[in-house]
Amino acid sequence: MDINQKYTPQSWPDHPETATLEGKNKFIGFWLLLAAETVTFASLFATYLALKDKGPSGMEYSAAGLFELPLVFAMTMILLTSSLTSVYAMYHMKNHNFKAMQAWLGITVILGATFLGLEIYEFNHYVHLGFGFTNSAFSSAFYVLVGTHGAHVLFGLSWFIALMIRNSKRGLNMYNAPKFYLASLYWHFIDVVWVFIFTVVYLMGVIG
Repeated sequence: MDINQKYTPQSWPDHPETATLEGKNKFIGFWLLLAAETVTFASLFATYLALKDKGPSGMEYSAAGLFELPLVFAMTMILLTSSLTSVYAMYHMKNHNFKAMQAWLGITVILGATFLGLEIYEFNHYVHLGFGFTNSAFSSAFYVLVGTHGAHVLFGLSWFIALMIRNSKRGLNMYNAPKFYLASLYWHFIDVVWVFIFTVVYLMGVIG
């Protein structure tokens, strides 16, 4: 199959992301990447749970008295909504509607950037409360875990933006369809990790 062949919605394959051998190979590499990422985050979660509420004498911090659930809940809803908009984007990709796909990816990027901005605001708020990166083992574990996720959000946004700009005049083909699809899967992975962070760090911290 010619990856540069011009397609119409009628001739576009049902699963363009795996219609070529190159696309299938990309998936193998991607799953290996996610396996490594899963191990990394599992290690960070274990470290956080081991160091939660730990600090030098007189500098202990309690998650229950520190985290603000309304803000974090709003961030969670924004990120989950961005996951839904990326699903809409891939729906239009599979229907060979490039403009609609780009539009939904643009909305995904805006939502992701909003989430990232709120996370920076959250960090700044905690620092002003005296909960800085070097204040305690608990604070270090918190910032490393949540900050690593934030770095992945930034990478995901950069991936989307790069694909959108580079292919803005090319349209969809068998070469770039797997790239868009894998970027969307990566975004879902980021969202799933955040659900665990929201549950383990914030909900269990405040309620538990």
